[in-house]
Amino acid sequence: MRNSVKVLNGLSKHSPQVDYKYERLYRILFNEGVYHVAYQRIYAKEGNMTEGSDGKTIDGMSLTRIADLIDLLREETYQPQPARRTYIPKKNGKMRPLGIPSFDDKLVQEVARMILEAIYEGQFKDCSHGFRPKRSCHTALNKIQKTFTGAKWFIEGDIKGFFDNINHEILIDILKERISDERFLRLIRKFLKAGYVEEWIFHNTFSGTPQGGIISPILANIYLDKLDKYVMEYAEYFDKGKMRKHSEASKLLDNQKTRAIKKLKVVKDENERNVIVKQIKAIDKARLSIPASNEMDTGYKRLKYVRYADDFLIGIIGSKEDSKKIKEDIKIFLESKLKLELSDEKTLITHAEKTAKFLGYEISVNKSNLAKRDRTGRMIRSFNKRVRLGISMDTIKKKLLDFGILEIKYHNGKEQWKPREHRKSINNDDLEILQKYNYTIRGFHNYYAIANNSSILNSFKYIMEYSMYKTFAGKYKSSVSKIAGKYKKDKLFTVQYADSKGRIKQQTFYSESFKRRKPVISEHLDTASIIYHANRTSLIDRLKAEKCEICGATGALDMHHVRKLKALDGKGYADKLMIARRRKTIALCRSCHLKAHAGRIDCLFNGEPDTRERVSPVRGRVFENLP
Repeated sequence: MRNSVKVLNGLSKHSPQVDYKYERLYRILFNEGVYHVAYQRIYAKEGNMTEGSDGKTIDGMSLTRIADLIDLLREETYQPQPARRTYIPKKNGKMRPLGIPSFDDKLVQEVARMILEAIYEGQFKDCSHGFRPKRSCHTALNKIQKTFTGAKWFIEGDIKGFFDNINHEILIDILKERISDERFLRLIRKFLKAGYVEEWIFHNTFSGTPQGGIISPILANIYLDKLDKYVMEYAEYFDKGKMRKHSEASKLLDNQKTRAIKKLKVVKDENERNVIVKQIKAIDKARLSIPASNEMDTGYKRLKYVRYADDFLIGIIGSKEDSKKIKEDIKIFLESKLKLELSDEKTLITHAEKTAKFLGYEISVNKSNLAKRDRTGRMIRSFNKRVRLGISMDTIKKKLLDFGILEIKYHNGKEQWKPREHRKSINNDDLEILQKYNYTIRGFHNYYAIANNSSILNSFKYIMEYSMYKTFAGKYKSSVSKIAGKYKKDKLFTVQYADSKGRIKQQTFYSESFKRRKPVISEHLDTASIIYHANRTSLIDRLKAEKCEICGATGALDMHHVRKLKALDGKGYADKLMIARRRKTIALCRSCHLKAHAGRIDCLFNGEPDTRERVSPVRGRVFENLP
């Protein structure tokens, strides 16, 4: 069996060669090592403990289970289970459909995803940032800030119902351009056609990617890579000129300055020289108040483009008519080549001095005459025509309303914000309340920390802080002033608690600065392909050891999983071991695994017979008289 890392790196090596066709990919699905890597990558997600339509979860994962999957794939009898559809509430009160695949399907999809990533990552364009290694919303926003300088118009792109409307035949045809393996393509088609189950009724899927499927993001990127290439080629055709022409006023001042400098070289009288120097400084000052170049120059055009998943932003140096034509051409391309529809209502053309919305940020181009000296000592308008990333008060208001702690009142027609208690947390213990607020502030700040006006988050923190005080006051039937006086220590709101070993510790309310941060960007963001590295697969190592971590019995093992460590009560022996090791997994023999679910594991060690029926928290089955 070939090493899984070498297999993936072998695929990745040919990724930038767009004419290279991959063959015999399906046999990689027989490599157990690839499944070991895939299992290690996805095991920690809490959703793996939610049952799919087959009633299985990640719990009970074993080497035998992997071998059985490989046998089904080898015989081509493997058939993905339909996703179990459920609904979760959205922030606006509506319900969002959610697909829950079987864990076995998730594992096979992760293997297929790694293969596709190795094949396609090296050919994806640099403008694509969604669901890719070392890329994120911040890398997309950073790219915009660096490359959209001087843009006059924005096109905010929105594809209507993208993930539900991907055409299966077009997707398979796109895959065939790089993949010459019918068995592998049949497997992808099986995932696309797996369907879903809702209220015990099976529904076919005739378009779209598997809902909730691990493989869906990479398939979406492969599909929209066609759009990326089209826009990049369009930009090559659209871009025009090397630089803008100088404005007439700028030329006039340049000529005046040139004559003054020539005169300064020949004048000997000190007083006259001082007058000329003052003239030169006046000219430099005047230049800072007028455009250096002709912004209406039709001989200079540029198109910049960044995409994150199905949202994209285009920056244009050109006219509004240019922007309208670009939008229409993209709309025609999506309809004719990819069978997708550009939303006319949400695809907006915005002047760059106003704000375009992208990934939750407000994006605009500064118009500023503020100047500073460069390295040579010259005064330059370094802030003019630079892209500004902003967070609006409306975004903050929406976050506070969604969290449920903002009360809006009106006084003389003006909106006033009043913090209120977080009712869902009022019955939690002190540490849980504090952590809930800290996690919310930290998560919100981490996302908006690269905004140019990130200091506006102090308003967000103020509402959060006094809402927390009111939550504590509501819990203890007290007042905000008394709560602040009781819990504040060295001017910081502090909660003391005892850890698992009885040691007294403390946590304080969020006190970090909201000063703007630079985005953390990988140095290897623009490399042509990715390199896979060998990592320890500790879960597989523990299964291969074939020694039960509780009773020491040897033989085939099951990996026992729990959703969250904090959900364990610590009463059972298995719970105690997982809490002590800070692991959500423990490798058990079949007998100990059944007893762990039945809550009877302690009888092995305490010598206390227990003949009561126990219900498995995972399966809901009743176990009787277990050995």
